[in-house]
Formats: sequence, C-alpha cells, structure tokens
Amino acid sequence: MKHLALVWLMALPGFAQFPQPEGGGFEAGTLPLTWLTGGPKCMESPDWQVHEYNADFYILRESGCTNYEKPFLYLIFGGERALLVDTGAGKVETRGIVMQVLSKWMKRKERSNIPLLVVHSHGHGDHVAGDAQFRNTPGVELIEGKSAALIEKFHLQDWPNQLGTVDLGGGRILDLIPIPGHQEASIALYDRKTGLMLTGDSFYPGRLYISNWKQFVESIDRLVTFTASHSVAHFLGCHIEQSKTPFRDYLIGSMYQPHEHSLELGRGELLELLEALKKQNGVPARVALRDLTIWPMSPEVSKEMGRVQKEVEEAQRKLQWAQPH
Repeated sequence: MKHLALVWLMALPGFAQFPQPEGGGFEAGTLPLTWLTGGPKCMESPDWQVHEYNADFYILRESGCTNYEKPFLYLIFGGERALLVDTGAGKVETRGIVMQVLSKWMKRKERSNIPLLVVHSHGHGDHVAGDAQFRNTPGVELIEGKSAALIEKFHLQDWPNQLGTVDLGGGRILDLIPIPGHQEASIALYDRKTGLMLTGDSFYPGRLYISNWKQFVESIDRLVTFTASHSVAHFLGCHIEQSKTPFRDYLIGSMYQPHEHSLELGRGELLELLEALKKQNGVPARVALRDLTIWPMSPEVSKEMGRVQKEVEEAQRKLQWAQPH
C-alpha cells in the first residue's frame, strides 16, 4: 500500500499542493523577481518598466533616473473601461506609456476603444505629477486627488468610514476603502478579480510617513477589518524603500536600489503594523519593523529629510549619468 501511495504521488508532479476550487476564486497573475530601479547607467535605463500581472492587470514603474521616488502605477481593465491609479512623479511623460499599453490591449482584445478613468492613491505630488496630460482629454475622466472629489464621485458621504466601489464593467469591481492619515485623500483599492489590494503610501515596504496619527491608526485598523473577510493575494503599495536586509532601508533620494525588498507584502505584515501602532498608546514614535518603518512626520523631520534627499540624489545623479570608469 505504501508503494502504491508513492506511485500515486509521483504521478502528480504538476501540483505543488492539493488543488483548491478555482484557485480560491481569483484570476492568477505573476510578479517579477526583481524590478528595474534606475541605473546603474541611466543612459541605458528605460523611463518606464511595464509588467503584465495578467492579461487585464498591468503594473508600471517609473525609473529612478526620471525621479528618485520610482513610483508604481496600476492599470486595470474591465469590460467597459480601464482604471489608471496615479500619474507619476516629477517631470514625467506618463500619457505616452499608458496609451501604448491601452493600444496593445485593445489590439489583443480586437477593440477600437476603451474609456479611461484616472484616480489617485492619494494627492501627494509624486502621484499626481502627470495629471495635466490626462485632464480635459477625450475618453478620459480624471478624478482629482482630493477627498472632496472622491466623496462626490463615489458617493462617500460618511468619509472616511464609508466604503465605495469602482465598477469597470464586465463584472470587474474594486472596493474603495478610505485610509487617510498619510494624506487626507489616501485610499486603498481591492480588486475582487485578482485579490490584489492596492494600498498607496499607507502600506508598502518602506517608510510609512504619517501626518495624522489618529487617522492613520484608524485606517490601518479599517484595512485589517476589511481583510478579515476578504482574502488578499498581495498588498501592493506605490514605492519600495526597504532593502532585502531586514530592518534596513535605502536613504531617501536613492535612485538606484539593486538589492531592494519585493513590492508585495502580506496580511501578516499588516497585522504586525497595527500591533506596533497600538503599542505606542497614542504617542507617535519612529519604529523599525522587519519590512517597513513607522515614520511620524513633523516640520523638523520634513526639513531633515529634505536635506538628506538633496544630498543623496545629487551624489547619485552624478554617478548614474556620468557613468565613470
């Protein structure tokens, strides 16, 4: 009998585990082992990296050679329209790469057009810099990165306690979860098709800058509550600042991060974050966790960060562009 059991197991080499019904009900996708960060030679680095998570979900990363923030943007396709989350940082050309992906997608699907809805993870400058390229454009609806605009568009009168939905048609619905605290218009988006949760600058492998402590703690608690009843494949934020070494991050202003952390986080890291926040009992303090850092903001902290960012970026930019032997 033991021999028969071994033969049966060997006959199933394609299974890493016993199969679950319909893969948990989600559309599968893949993430790269590494992302382009910008460099070490900027003359050789593309301005954008485009990654196809699956046929209807794309992740775009801006190069650090364009802007040290290196933000991630998300382009999601439904049956009736597409959704772009954020428009980039600095002096960036975002419209061209987005329209290129739209064009290729339409060719694949044998469609002549698809309207585009543009929203923001929040309203900071490194996420709205390309807005002018989409504003007042035929076939494009741009929602400003302000809580008032979100409240009006998605009928969120009880902001930030009320959840909303973004319906892209064809059964593709994303849940919109207000999560202010990093910035007043911060939101998370949960894609029911893939189980991906987009968390902007409120939860990602890096420095979680907190401008309103009370709101931020409530927002992370809101995410924990939501995900208690919604399975999440990956939490995907808008930056990577953490290195692969636990408890260590790259300095602000770093254009090139050859050993950076993976983009995705899990619910375990979210629970760890909430626990660490609540342990402080309302007295904000900087705390380094394994995969991210709690980083309360103040005018003094902002000033010091601005100094470090300028020094680091100027030093790296000389090396990245000059490409010395």
